[in-house]
Amino acid sequence: MEMKEDELLQPVSPTAQSMNSFVRSISLIAVLEFEIAIDEHKFMSFAKDLIHLNPLFTSIMVNDVNGERKWKKVEVNIEEHIIVHTPPSNLSLQLFDAYFNEYMTNYALQELPQNKPLWEIHIINCPTNNAAGNLVFKIHHSLGDGYSLMGVLISSMTRAHDPSLPLTFPSRKVKLEQSGHILGRVYQFLLSSMNTVLDFGGNMMKSSVLEDHLTPIRSGGDGVEFRTFAIRTITFSLHHIKKIKAKLGVTINDVITGMIFLGLRLYMQETRPDSTNSNSTALVLINTRMVENYKSVQDMLKPNNSNAPWGNRFALLHIDIPKATDCELSNPLQFIKAAQKMIKRKRYSSAVFLVGKLMEMIHKLRGPEVAAKFMYKTAQNTSLSISNMMGPREKMAMCGHPVKGVYFTVVGIPQSLMITVISYMEQLRITLLSEKEFIDEEKLTSCIEKAFENIHEASMELSI
Repeated sequence: MEMKEDELLQPVSPTAQSMNSFVRSISLIAVLEFEIAIDEHKFMSFAKDLIHLNPLFTSIMVNDVNGERKWKKVEVNIEEHIIVHTPPSNLSLQLFDAYFNEYMTNYALQELPQNKPLWEIHIINCPTNNAAGNLVFKIHHSLGDGYSLMGVLISSMTRAHDPSLPLTFPSRKVKLEQSGHILGRVYQFLLSSMNTVLDFGGNMMKSSVLEDHLTPIRSGGDGVEFRTFAIRTITFSLHHIKKIKAKLGVTINDVITGMIFLGLRLYMQETRPDSTNSNSTALVLINTRMVENYKSVQDMLKPNNSNAPWGNRFALLHIDIPKATDCELSNPLQFIKAAQKMIKRKRYSSAVFLVGKLMEMIHKLRGPEVAAKFMYKTAQNTSLSISNMMGPREKMAMCGHPVKGVYFTVVGIPQSLMITVISYMEQLRITLLSEKEFIDEEKLTSCIEKAFENIHEASMELSI
């Protein structure tokens, strides 16, 4: 069907095309846990305002007359995007938990229909141990990344106890060591150049020919993303993590990454001991925007906002999971130090920038499908992905509903395990999206909790 030019909003970015192609389709799922049952009518009105925040919320992806991918504005029927689900009555709290978990497992498998704008809100008034009602927001990754999704929350949330005050977030600022001496600067330049060459070469090898070993967290094979996945969350005290950070002189990211890596190796030890020395790689997603804090959707859409634009602005870091031969499982702090060393090294590297430029070249010269295959292979060859976001320090509310908890995950990635992390009200929520009937989610959860306990205990025994 030939389309009028004014119906087409804008070209689809190369990254967005690679997120929504014949090769792969990736979506973000965010869950808001409310303290009270959800008033469906209030959220229907909220959704009508939501779609005006960004033109993409009222657009679908189409081909123009030249075969180029464009966003086309369409009429939106809110009732098709707000799905109200009423669970069976008279269930016990434990059965409600099981019911909600099964609902999320099934929903994670469902792809968003391409003939409508690529987002949905599911309202599930299902009382669980964590909430009186749950709101599930699913948005296709072609519309934006986690930073963009957080911008939607900022634009629609208020402080629960004082709506007149804005929500505040932890700073994202990362300080790199700068040498004032000329020899020190030369050394840093040479170090950065060497790391860039090694990292870029390593990334290319792992995106093409080198595959991680098959382990209890990597089943391998084609079509992993279409298998059934379980979703489980773990909550930690951010106060305790900050105490570990202060004791060890590292960053919060170092602590979280080291804890996850230790937990994964403990899980391997319990399920298949020989896999503790396997070659296993985590793809760590990092935001590449040059900002310290989140922006609202309105700010991200401003034409002159080059530092924090809406869309997908992220890069992938290949981080090797320390082997048991390199870090003793009985010495948990070694995993923190190993994580610190690897992350610090990656910061002194421009490989991420070069990979981004390579992706632009592949898309321009070979097309979006080839670029999507490259990204697909990058994920398929590694063991898991890790993504993290910072949530508000204060309790937030939406439509007058106080939010007790929040977590998110990413679906459609060809890996057996996806780990996401978000902070909220001095709590850290880790979400495990794991391949069902392959990964024992209860045991994996237990191993990560054990890793945290071991790290916390070992760090508190240190003298300052």
